[in-house]
Amino acid sequence: MAIYQLSCHCNSVEIELNLKKDLEELTRCNCSLCKRRGSIMAAVKLKDLKIIKGKEKLSLYKFGRKQHAEHFFCSICGIYTHHQSYTKPENYEFNVACIDSIDSFKLKDIPIYDGIKL
Repeated sequence: MAIYQLSCHCNSVEIELNLKKDLEELTRCNCSLCKRRGSIMAAVKLKDLKIIKGKEKLSLYKFGRKQHAEHFFCSICGIYTHHQSYTKPENYEFNVACIDSIDSFKLKDIPIYDGIKL
C-alpha cells in the first residue's frame, strides 16, 4: 500500500491517495479538455481518494456526453486535481503532477486514451 499526498498549486486543496501499488493506469487523453490541460493521470478507486483539506475550494466542471464526467479543480489557483472516470465510474483519475514527490517529467511512454472519439 502506498499513500500519497496531492495538492493544488496554492495548497488550498489537499487530497490523500491510498494506492494498492504504486501509480496505476497512467494515461493521457486527447479529448478537447485533456488536450488543453496536458496532464498525466493515474487511477484510484473512489474509496481510496480522500479530500483532507479544501473541499469547499473545489469547483466542478462537468464535461462529456450527458455531462457525466465530473472534473474538479481549485477555485483559487485553477489547478485540476482529479475527476471521476467516465469510462470506469468506480475510479477517480488524478493529476500526477499534483504530487510533489513525483517528477512527472521523468514518466515516459504514457499511453494516450482516445477520448476524442467519445
